[in-house]
Amino acid sequence: MRRLSGVLLAGAILILPAFSQHASAQTKFTMDGELALLSVAINGDKTADYEKVLAKVKEVLAKQDSPEAKRQIAGWKVMKMTKPMPDGKVVYTHVITPVPGADYAIMQILYAGVADPTEQKALYELYRGAFAANLSLASGAIVADMAK
Repeated sequence: MRRLSGVLLAGAILILPAFSQHASAQTKFTMDGELALLSVAINGDKTADYEKVLAKVKEVLAKQDSPEAKRQIAGWKVMKMTKPMPDGKVVYTHVITPVPGADYAIMQILYAGVADPTEQKALYELYRGAFAANLSLASGAIVADMAK
């Protein structure tokens, strides 16, 4: 039950900023631990749209001068599952080395970095149309590094 609550909370945090053009009033979606894995289901026919949104997130973070944003980019990778799930949805897993206090809410990042309301709305529509579900969120300490 605790895991389900965490997934639902993560989903709310990732999605709710998308319903407001006033992202500055939204709560940050931060992660704890040394490593975090966030898996989401994307509609199979909308993967290109989701990847456009991810590219824009990267662009917005790259334009920021803050060391926090630079560390976010360096520690955030997204893996696309090779094969779709039986229902046609495609799983994307965000592999993140969390930056303490950094906001990982996709629409929050976009709204903060994109001033044009028309572009904000277009990005929201791409994201909303592509997003199907949050599947899991796990974060914690690395207990074994097999490379060392």
